[in-house]
Amino acid sequence: MCDTCRQQPIIGIRWKCAECTNYDLCTVCYHGDKHHLRHRFYRITTPGSERVLLESRRKSKKITARGIFAGARVVRGVDWQWEDQDGGNGRRGKVTEIQDWSASSPHSAAYVLWDNGAKNLYRVGFEGMSDLKCVQDAKGGSFYRDHCPVLGEQNGNRNPGGLQIGDLVNIDLDLEIVQSLQHGHGGWTDGMFETLTTTGTVCGIDEDHDIVVQYPSGNRWTFNPAVLTKANIVRSGDAAQGAEGGPSQFQVGDLVQVCYDLERIKLLQRGHGEWAEAMLPTLGKVGRVQQIYSDSDLKVEVCGTSWTYNPAAVSKVASAGSAISNASGERLSQLLKKLFETQESGDLNEELVKAAANGDVAKVEDLLKRPDVDVNGQCAGHTAMQAASQNGHVDILKLLLKQNVDVEAEVIKTKLKEYFK
Repeated sequence: MCDTCRQQPIIGIRWKCAECTNYDLCTVCYHGDKHHLRHRFYRITTPGSERVLLESRRKSKKITARGIFAGARVVRGVDWQWEDQDGGNGRRGKVTEIQDWSASSPHSAAYVLWDNGAKNLYRVGFEGMSDLKCVQDAKGGSFYRDHCPVLGEQNGNRNPGGLQIGDLVNIDLDLEIVQSLQHGHGGWTDGMFETLTTTGTVCGIDEDHDIVVQYPSGNRWTFNPAVLTKANIVRSGDAAQGAEGGPSQFQVGDLVQVCYDLERIKLLQRGHGEWAEAMLPTLGKVGRVQQIYSDSDLKVEVCGTSWTYNPAAVSKVASAGSAISNASGERLSQLLKKLFETQESGDLNEELVKAAANGDVAKVEDLLKRPDVDVNGQCAGHTAMQAASQNGHVDILKLLLKQNVDVEAEVIKTKLKEYFK
């Protein structure tokens, strides 16, 4: 119990006076300068954790917190699930008060008055979720920064998310958040796109405690440990978990990438369409969801054939409608390049589409000389003609037009009129 405000039990960090008998403070009272400032305190982060002895607050400097406090301007955030209460995506509101979402989770919600006149309470920290994103911060209370635990540290020792060499890791955050967290931790480049959809293996931890991860492509990237999530280890009998217990994260038309790891996918496929040796060419390849079965298994068209997959065996590359059907011009061009900038597969039709998307004239010429290549063959639902037209590779379009190529697709006819008018 907090011996000042009487909060019982103390929610969050417990601050225990090192000089008084059985005297404890909650975080609000500790940073609010309750009790003697000359007294040193122990910080107890979680029940049962070791105590960390701190300097007296009188010798420490306080700083002002800024963020989602009363007066801040906000828009909907990553965990938003309240339809259009805010008036629509991108509409702004003003935080009028910070409240408790529940009795066991104080200061974990914000009351917002939206510009359209609506008002309601939203999560900002409750169970790690945030319905709001700050676009104009406001001042909060002040706190002793050097007395707070550092994310990724336990009892003063760096332990980056408990990760060890050999661990499998995923990135489960939005691209915008990842890019922000990467500042000062290796940065972000376009070549790292593969890391958003592929499981990697921790192969090193550098002197700054950043994590080096290797991917099936052979690339190694350095990450802020806060970006990474340890992948679940799938055991026999547990393979179906993750595909059940909630609504499917996939929709018909989504582009998905099949798992690279042969042993892992064999285990995942048990009871989910099973594994066949004929599926080997699909490892690591991108396909399109054709059907979602009642048990959440996915029918995916990949490498020219349809297979049934455990949803845990694939990762979404792009959503149906938003990423492909409704994409236009530059956005679709960038997506196609990212999808097709992968290692060679041995599938001539797939290699032709990739080469067309990347503008590789020499490779396209070489592939077109092969008698077993189909100029109208597809990769991830796109032909070479479509890939070249979307990316503006006129020289490749001219090469393909000399072949028996299908130019009936509306997007191709439109682009050809632009390039050859």
